[in-house]
Amino acid sequence: MTTGAYVIRPARESDLPAFRELRELAGPGFTSLQADDAALEVRLRKSAATFAADIAEPGADQRYLLILEHRETGALAGVAGVKACVGEQPPFYNFRVLRIAQASAAANRRYDMEVLILVNEFTGCTEVGSLFVKPEHRVGGVGRMLAQARYMLMATAPQRFSPSVVSELRGVVDGDGKSPFWEHLGRHFFKMSFPEADTMSATTDNQFILDLMPKYPIYADLLPEEARAVIGKCHPAGEGALKLLLWEGFRYEHVVDIFDGGPLVTAPRDSIRTFRESRRMPLKRVDHVANPVRALAAKPSVAAFRCVSAEIEVQDGAALAGAGVHEALGLQDGETALIWCNDAR
Repeated sequence: MTTGAYVIRPARESDLPAFRELRELAGPGFTSLQADDAALEVRLRKSAATFAADIAEPGADQRYLLILEHRETGALAGVAGVKACVGEQPPFYNFRVLRIAQASAAANRRYDMEVLILVNEFTGCTEVGSLFVKPEHRVGGVGRMLAQARYMLMATAPQRFSPSVVSELRGVVDGDGKSPFWEHLGRHFFKMSFPEADTMSATTDNQFILDLMPKYPIYADLLPEEARAVIGKCHPAGEGALKLLLWEGFRYEHVVDIFDGGPLVTAPRDSIRTFRESRRMPLKRVDHVANPVRALAAKPSVAAFRCVSAEIEVQDGAALAGAGVHEALGLQDGETALIWCNDAR
């Protein structure tokens, strides 16, 4: 973890140029960043409004976009997002992968087969996603810090988020925007390329999915091996994100994305490791931290949320840290901070 070099803050409407750059770097299949400029502007406005609002429960129109900012240069280095409530508008469609047994005593045959069934069973869940860090900033645990900041935000105001949390990872897509899963399944029903479908999913109400996707079970064994092999597999660039999710306590539930076959993982909000282990305590300023441990420190205010990595020492129920941590968070000596570290339990 790169201590103090970055701060995580709410996105602003003025961040649009940086989001354009992230969209180009992320490439095909990163659905949440594939929106055009007009849609990105709407998302940034919606995020700013959500952070500023007084909210008592999660709602379908609430979106939080977090920015990873390099403190020395002010450059936008990455992004992560949280949708407070998915599945209502637009619907949150997935394929559930079921294993069924076929048997015949007369033929003396028994075998198992996988079938894909279109579902919308995660309505009301909170979704974490949109995790992307520019390649030149992927050092010192920065990606982990950005991922964990989403759960620090949840711990700041749990009532804003659902008791159930999901995350959908990008599936296998090549540099030309081709997905084996899509080419051998979705293309037959949608009659469009994967990038076209991905863009429509990011910018419409997803009614086209319900209109065009088959309503009956699809036997995976009828798909070519190239498509079967990527069911439930994430993009190589997403393997780190998957490891972080599993470390937090998420589990693969045999549910995949309908376009690229990428995995969906779930966890109870209160069981997510960073959420569960974070604690509120006074943040006291010291000249020297004698026995430092690496930690995350956040300002426990949704509207003014900020999160940094820090070297702290927990002593007598307080977190001891240098002046730079207070400055990064905008906190005075002794004010309450939200702390996550091995000693904060």
